[in-house]
Amino acid sequence: MARLKIGRKTQVIDCRETAGLGLGGGLAQRDTFSEAEEPDLIVLSMGPSNRHITKPVCEITYGLREEGLQTSVMVMRAGVGGSEDRPLAGGGISGISPHEEKKMRKHKLAIIHLGNVFRHFVYKARNYLRNVEIPAIIVCQAPVGFEDFAKVGVLTEKFHPDEFNVPKINHTKGKVVDIVTGVIRGQTCPQSKINEIIEKVNYWLNVIKLEEKKNNK
Repeated sequence: MARLKIGRKTQVIDCRETAGLGLGGGLAQRDTFSEAEEPDLIVLSMGPSNRHITKPVCEITYGLREEGLQTSVMVMRAGVGGSEDRPLAGGGISGISPHEEKKMRKHKLAIIHLGNVFRHFVYKARNYLRNVEIPAIIVCQAPVGFEDFAKVGVLTEKFHPDEFNVPKINHTKGKVVDIVTGVIRGQTCPQSKINEIIEKVNYWLNVIKLEEKKNNK
């Protein structure tokens, strides 16, 4: 357990202790998880490789924590390439384990950091959200819209898979509520993009908390 002082605010984070595959030392290690004191927000990062560098996630996470947002980070054990259920599957195979799904379910909102290969990441998002009922903000490099996710079965804020005649078996429990594009993997994340992510996270956490308050009355 570590106390990190970011600006004038201190956050308690359950840090990694060994190098990857479980609790690990660096953020850019696959299958590592750093857990915030409060389960508000979880960031899902692709596993590291020559093409999937987690640098933007480090900067995004720092920006979120600097704003006082309780942020957990999970670097996926199998986060490289596309999911095996995508058309013309091949190369690196990404997926999510029941253990990773359990960690996601503890949180109110997810940020899913994806890449620049459109035919990979819409199915990857479907895979991550298939069994976890959680609202998610997609952060990626390629331009993409809500309809692109809905067409493969992902529930979204603006389009439903039924509008594209997607079989029920491919529908997700999780829902894409917002999208931030233009975040380049392996490159410094512009402050304007970090600000956009923070703005959208604050908006959706407020929506979620108001809904929780309403349901608890």
